Amino acid sequence: MPATRGVCQWSVVVPWRGSTELRLALLRRKSCHPHPPLCCASSPEGSVSKAPGPLRSSLRATSVSKSDVIPAGDITSTPIPEITDVFPELHTHEHIHQFSLDHPEEFWGQLARSRLEWQREFKTVTAHEPEKAIFRWFPDGQLNVSVNCVDRHARHHPDRVALLWEKDEPGQQEPITYRQLKDEMCRLANVLRASGVGKGDRVALYLPVSPLAVASMLACARIGAVHSVVFAGFSAEALASRIQDAGAETVITTDQAVRGGKVIQLKQVVDAAVAKCPSVRQVFVGTRTESQVKMGPKDIALDKALSCEGTECEPAVQDAEDLLFLLYTSGSTGSPKGVAHTSAGYLLYAATTHKHVFDYRDGDVFGCVADVGWITGHSYVVYGPLANGATTVLFESTPTYPNPGRYWETVARLGITHFYCAPTALRLLLRYEDDWVKRYDRSTLRVLGSVGEPLNHEAWHWFNDLVGEKRCTLVDTWWQTETGGIMISPRPSAPGAPVLPALPMRPMFGVKPVLCEPNGGVVEGMGVDGALCVGSVWPGIARTIYGDHKRYVDTYFSPYKGYYFSGDGAHRDQDGYYHITGRMDDVINVTGHRLGTAEVEDAMMEHPDVAEVAVVGFPHEVKGEGVFAFMILKDHTHESTEEIKNDLRKLVRSKIAGYAVPETFLICPGLPKTRSGKIMRRILRKVAANKPGELGDISTLADPTIVQSIIDAYNENR
Repeated sequence: MPATRGVCQWSVVVPWRGSTELRLALLRRKSCHPHPPLCCASSPEGSVSKAPGPLRSSLRATSVSKSDVIPAGDITSTPIPEITDVFPELHTHEHIHQFSLDHPEEFWGQLARSRLEWQREFKTVTAHEPEKAIFRWFPDGQLNVSVNCVDRHARHHPDRVALLWEKDEPGQQEPITYRQLKDEMCRLANVLRASGVGKGDRVALYLPVSPLAVASMLACARIGAVHSVVFAGFSAEALASRIQDAGAETVITTDQAVRGGKVIQLKQVVDAAVAKCPSVRQVFVGTRTESQVKMGPKDIALDKALSCEGTECEPAVQDAEDLLFLLYTSGSTGSPKGVAHTSAGYLLYAATTHKHVFDYRDGDVFGCVADVGWITGHSYVVYGPLANGATTVLFESTPTYPNPGRYWETVARLGITHFYCAPTALRLLLRYEDDWVKRYDRSTLRVLGSVGEPLNHEAWHWFNDLVGEKRCTLVDTWWQTETGGIMISPRPSAPGAPVLPALPMRPMFGVKPVLCEPNGGVVEGMGVDGALCVGSVWPGIARTIYGDHKRYVDTYFSPYKGYYFSGDGAHRDQDGYYHITGRMDDVINVTGHRLGTAEVEDAMMEHPDVAEVAVVGFPHEVKGEGVFAFMILKDHTHESTEEIKNDLRKLVRSKIAGYAVPETFLICPGLPKTRSGKIMRRILRKVAANKPGELGDISTLADPTIVQSIIDAYNENR
């Protein structure tokens, strides 16, 4: 394991003595509400979270003195206004949600005025051209995102911790205050400006989860440049395709990354990618380890460049609809699409959902363990929390390093109040003994969340009952890269409203879910299924696919005229709550029965010996399509393979129907997953159809070698 040090100017490792009895300055306060907030993710009645004492920490760059430590309940900053503060005439969640649909301009306009700091306040709230799929929010307003995320908080409480960097090795956490973040953001913005980067220029970021990654994103926003973060695990080929599509001339990276005890050669990957990208004229290379890397004619040592710049940088004047970032996501055609988000609308939506879905309060420690290379990292590691003046955790490691208790040890040591992760990680941890959770104090947790794919019942109960001790609110959220923020979630809601297992349930303010039939008609009533569409326009919606607005229209607005089409299917139950049934391209038609793959997977996951499962359809001479199940068994199974398969047949038949029982059960060593943890089902469909020569590009998989292992298993069991 190489020696590691802080990135760029943050070469500080703060020793923390003790666990939850020591805490960060300015990180806790008791709720000032005499009654539970109207719209929040509050804990169940009667639950109590143990609040630890303040942390006595020292920083070489910016020390936190004893006078800076404010007792819980005495934080002097102004709390984020509740919805009812902005709209005092609205008294219930139902009234607020209906008002947001009936009067979107007044609703979002008032929130934008009360929650964002404007360089020039807007007069017009919307200027949409729906027939062209052109959407504009606050078009005559001007603001700078970096000012909203950093400056205004550094102005009022400079020593509040903004970033809590949880490095790969446990115990190497490093706090970064808002003052420090502002200084380094400005230094980096000055470096970029001095190097010819200006408004509208695209900058590719290939970085580990670190303060440098956040500062780079904010530095781009500072000067009006457009950042394109690429997950620091993608191959050189995948990185090159994204650099070229964005037309980026500048790349920011580090020498190496460290994740799960392994060193990743980021600079080498960038070198290979840049060799294919003639548009790139400069590569800034920061430092994560003590390694020596080869520097070429385009390479610039970032630490040295930063040392020459000051800590003040005039923010660019940005129109509300100026591009903030591009984020590439997979497309059905196989070519990645650059989803484009703009400044004001995206920031408002990310901040509002962060506040109200998670019931964020001053002093909370927000632990979203997503990588900043994904939309979850953008919205709920960086922009949403920082816009709200929060302390946000940067998690550099993996769920199982150095052992399966890593998440919960981190929760105990940092006093995390909110924990937001992917179902894939939960299903992985389900394979291990419960003691890995029980041995750590989780009393600071108040809200749990899942994101990325439907959460099956077994994982939901494990997360809720074991991790959350049945006292935390669990928000199973549904949203997409294209939506910018959470769209459907159990919270916000009326106080005491139920939270049902494995259901996102309720639409967010301003969101009108609509279920549609294949012919385009709207499915009315309760207890119905359909294509999940949205019949309203919200501020966080992506504005286009970069360089290809026709693809944007064809993908999201042509399938169901007048609606945004998510690509997912959903069920609306008898109470009006929503359940995501999976991607529409994951619907199997078995003897005329439409079957969501998520339904079969959910049923199979109830078997105690099944660790993971992925179900796809394959051509069947009689049924039209058959059901094919790829599955991973837990390490120590209680039954033979054939007994498990027989159990699964009975389980699926009892939970769904006989037609849903898979024709084939294939036990695999792993599943083909992207680096965000999503299963690449098109590969499994080709394997199930015995077409291994038509797999297409597999370079973006976390482990491309797993594909051949699956093919070998298929051939052995034919």
